[in-house]
Amino acid sequence: MEPVRAFIAIQLPNLIKSALSELQERLKIGGYTSVKWVAPDSIHLTIKFLGDIDSGAVPTITEAISEASRDILQFQLELTEAGAFPNLRTPRVVWVGIGGDTDKLTIIRENLERALIPSGFVPEKRAFSPHLTLGRVRERASSDERRRLGEAIATIELAATPSFTVDSISLMRSILTRERALYSCLSSIDLPGG
Repeated sequence: MEPVRAFIAIQLPNLIKSALSELQERLKIGGYTSVKWVAPDSIHLTIKFLGDIDSGAVPTITEAISEASRDILQFQLELTEAGAFPNLRTPRVVWVGIGGDTDKLTIIRENLERALIPSGFVPEKRAFSPHLTLGRVRERASSDERRRLGEAIATIELAATPSFTVDSISLMRSILTRERALYSCLSSIDLPGG
C-alpha cells in the first residue's frame, strides 16, 4: 500500500474562504516578498496532523473520527483576531484565530487523540490552538520585513464575518508540489444536526 500524507480537518465554507482571501489581500499591500500565502481555497482548520499513513489505514482512521465525534452535534465557529506564531515581533506563521463553540472542537480533538492510540499515533503534547493559517514567512525574511509584517497584523481588524456551521469532520490527503500543497478529501464523517 502506498503512503499517504494525511491530516484530520474541518473544511471551510466558501463565504469564510472569501473573507480570508480579503484579509490576505489587505496584508499583501505591504509587499512582503518573504511570505508564502496559502491559497484561500486550501485554507482549512486542522484538528490533527497525521503525517504519512498507509492508504489501507483510511477505514480505521475514519472509524476513529466517527468514534471521536459520535456525541457531538453540529456547532458554530467564528473568526476572531489575526495573529502570528511565535509572536508579532518575529512572525513565522500568519493566522486567524477561531472562536465560538471551541469547547466542542477541543472535545473532538481529545477524543481523536485517544481513539487513534491503538493505530499507533502518539497524542500531541502541545496544547491545541485552533487557527487558520494564512501564510508562512520564509527563513530568508529580514528582521525588518518581519517587524513590518507583525505591525501590519497588529493593526488588522477582521470585517464582520458570519459564524459558520461545522457539520462534518474530514480525513484529508495532502500532496506537496513546488507551487503549493494540494488537498483532497479521503473520507468525511457528518455530525448530526443541532
